[in-house]
Parts: sequence; structure tokens; C-alpha cells
Amino acid sequence: MQPSRRIRPRRAATLASVTALTLAVSTSAGTGHLRPAPTTAGAGPIALARTSAHVPCMISGSPTVQMTEGVPTPSGYSRSTGTVRALTLMIDFSDAPGSGSALDRFHEFFPQTRQWFRTSSYGRLDYRPQTPVADWLRMPEPFHAYGIERGAPFDPGYRQLVQDIVATADPKVDFRSYDFLNVLVTPNAGPSALDTVLSVTFAGNPEAPVADGVPVSNASFVYSRQDDGSGSYDRTGYRVLPHENGHVFGLPDLYTQEGGGAVGHWDIMSEDWGANNDLLAWHKWKLGWLDAPQVNCATAPGTTEYTLTPLARPGGTKLVFVPLDRRTGYAVELRTREGNDETVCRPGILIYKVDADIDTGRGPVTVYDSHRDSGGCTRSPNVHAELSDAPFIPGEEFRDSKRGVRIAVAGAELSGDYRVRVSRG
Repeated sequence: MQPSRRIRPRRAATLASVTALTLAVSTSAGTGHLRPAPTTAGAGPIALARTSAHVPCMISGSPTVQMTEGVPTPSGYSRSTGTVRALTLMIDFSDAPGSGSALDRFHEFFPQTRQWFRTSSYGRLDYRPQTPVADWLRMPEPFHAYGIERGAPFDPGYRQLVQDIVATADPKVDFRSYDFLNVLVTPNAGPSALDTVLSVTFAGNPEAPVADGVPVSNASFVYSRQDDGSGSYDRTGYRVLPHENGHVFGLPDLYTQEGGGAVGHWDIMSEDWGANNDLLAWHKWKLGWLDAPQVNCATAPGTTEYTLTPLARPGGTKLVFVPLDRRTGYAVELRTREGNDETVCRPGILIYKVDADIDTGRGPVTVYDSHRDSGGCTRSPNVHAELSDAPFIPGEEFRDSKRGVRIAVAGAELSGDYRVRVSRG
């Protein structure tokens, strides 16, 4: 069990937006609807599909790493396969009353978030948002009284807010069979997201207040609308919630204090505004969305050829991982313009390094750019464009001479599959 820790805030490179996350890794509890009933709700270790051949690729970080990229994901987070139930409540305050219908706020995120997870998981995650309270829940204190600001820790402000949410909702909500909590705050509470992003997740929090006998240990809070005036909010504004829920499932932040320059828009845990993007294949393996045969662990010396199918399509090989040591390795996958990757402007083989010994928000993943300093190929607003043309295409290769690793794109098939050759010295 690890204590709750402060996580560095993110900053959007083009918006100077910031989200602070305070996360804890520990046991979590299942939670439900208006009355206790047998459900699949609950938390526990994520079932990673693997065989003995995958053991060299199961990198791990030291025990002090915050939200490690290691596999399998530690226990304490919400399950990420099967049916999960997200208790979703809309709250407002006397100094920031909700405008319009609370259900309008709900529909800013649903059904889009549910469909995003269904598409990304190939149907393996049945995400069910539930709203037993259809109106704004008025908090007993004004917003300013909670002292919530960028980087605020759980104590004392969020603890008091969660206690007040529980007390206000308890007559209509039985928390026992919900897997986690979404709190959609009225957008006029706090600053504009263009100035400061307050959205935050507390995951696996062992010191969370108790409701109906279970701790509210997995909770995502979403604040202002991140609308830059480009006209994209109606299509992409909901994506802050799948990002925050990614933490509930155990995924770290991939952005750094400098913005999304390490990963760009190749994973929603890096940047969740602007161009649409899926999760990396490494994350899909962590979350239990890939079968063992869909992941190849490239440990053999010499040259081995693999055929990769587009990440967005069900079936086929999705990930080749080249372990470097017990904490790091190179991941290889095929990204194309389909599914949640609908804005990909250069299809091809994405190559990135995963380091399980780097904390969330400090760059645990680094994407390698096949066209450095090109400016990228996307013109979507508020996007880290440089990495948008990062994938390698047939005839191009990645080399790590020091480690004796070469990854070459051998060709593309009419089916859309790509062949890659991995050489180890």
C-alpha cells in the first residue's frame, strides 16, 4: 500500500492549461444502485493476458513509483473489463448555481464516453454511466469555501466535498454496487479551463470517506469546459472524462510539465483535447483488452519478422515489445485513421519507449519521431503537432546502436497490415 501523493500538474503546450492529479495506489471497493444486489462491481488486479513467453516483457518499476507503467497493473484500481458502473452526479453551489438542466451537463459526456471505451476496448469494457439523481446536487457550502485550486490535495478540501456529496446524495443513492464516482461540477465553478484545468482524479484512495459501508476511493472530478472557440468542443470536449477515468483504471499521465511533447496525441492519457486519439497498445494490454497471442515479446537474437494489424481493428497482432531490461523496452504498433484514431494524418508504425520506473506526469512513455522537426502533418487546433507524423512507413527504420536494436518497416499489405523486422544484436 502506498500513501496518497501529489502529482505534478499538466500544462497544455498551446493553452497553458493545468490539471493536477492526486492519486493513491491501494485497495479499492465495489460500490451499486438503489439497493444491494449481486453485481460485477468491484476493484482488483487487472487480468493481464500472458504466457511464460511474455515474462521478459513484463517490466516493473520500483515500489515507490507513482502509477507505474509496469505490468500487470497493481491492484486497487477499478476493473477495466466486463461491466463497470459509473455513479455520475452533477453538483453545483450557492455561489455557482448550475445553469440549465443537470442532464444537459451529463449529456456533454454521454453517450460519447461510453462509446469511446467500447471502441477502444473492442467491446471488452461495458461502461455504464448511471444517474440516480437527475437534478443538480446543491452542496451545503459555497464553492470558494472548499479551497479547491490547481494542485489541491485530497485534504482538507476534497475530503469535505466528498463527505458533502455523500450526505446530500445518500437518500437516493446506495454507493455499494458502483465501481467508481464521476462528479460533473457546474462549469461556472472555478476558473475557465483555458486558464486553469481543475479536473482531477483520486484513485485507490484508502483514506476516502465511507458511504454505505464502502470508501469512495475512486472518484473523477470534471470542472470547466475546455472550449477554445475553435468549434471542436462539441466533438472532443467529452474526452477529459475518459482521460480522468483512465486513472481510475490505473493508467498514468503521459504529458509532462512541458506539455504533450513526449507522446503528443497518440494516447488520451497524454493530451485529451483537439484531435481524437486512442490508447497505446501497451495500455490496452495493461487493461486486459488484448489476448496473449496479440502481444509478441521480441527477445530472440537475430532478426524476426512480425505482422501487425491496425490497432483500431479487432483481432490480429497488436503489439510487439522489445524488452531492454527489467524496467524498460520498446513498443511497436500500427496506427491508422479509423476508430478512435479518426484524425491520424500519417498512418504507420508507431515506436515508443516505455519506462516503468518513471512516475506519472514525468514522461514514462516517449514516442520516437520518424520526421523530426517537421512540424507534423495535422492542422487541428491546440494540438502538439510535431509528433503527428511520428509513425514509420515502409522503407524506414528505427535504430538503437547502443542496445543493438533495429526495427525496420518491411512492407504494407493490401489488407492494411504492416510487416516489421526486429533485429537484436
